[in-house]
Amino acid sequence: MTPDINTFDIPAGFERLKRGGPYMASLGELYCRRNDKQIVIAMRIDTRHTNMRGIAHGGMLSSLADSALGLGLSLYCQNQHSFVTVNLSTDFVDAARPGDWVEAHVDVQKLGRRIAFANCFLQVGERRILRASGVFAVMNALSDEQLGSGY
Repeated sequence: MTPDINTFDIPAGFERLKRGGPYMASLGELYCRRNDKQIVIAMRIDTRHTNMRGIAHGGMLSSLADSALGLGLSLYCQNQHSFVTVNLSTDFVDAARPGDWVEAHVDVQKLGRRIAFANCFLQVGERRILRASGVFAVMNALSDEQLGSGY
């Protein structure tokens, strides 16, 4: 059974993020919390995200990390650019389960004119479940229509 996700399940400080494209939208709602330069993208894991062992599928967690890195870079530069993944490296450290609130803590390393570098950790509470590092091509900014509403 899929856990019921409602606004009471969303930790304080997070707002619905209405970006990420059709693929990420099919995986569920994304949320964002920002303060100063810290960007956290998060979502609630449910049963549609699991593999045959009943834990979050590694491909799904990789998709979350990839999207969080790209979205984090876009938010970091205030949507002056968009980003396309050139390379993504992931290390699986632990598992996420249905009902877990998974946060991607994004750390922008360098934003150049043509290439950007960023890292993130996926966490459930203080427990790290995935480490990711990405290299991204810097692209022209997306239009307001492409961005949609939200962050």
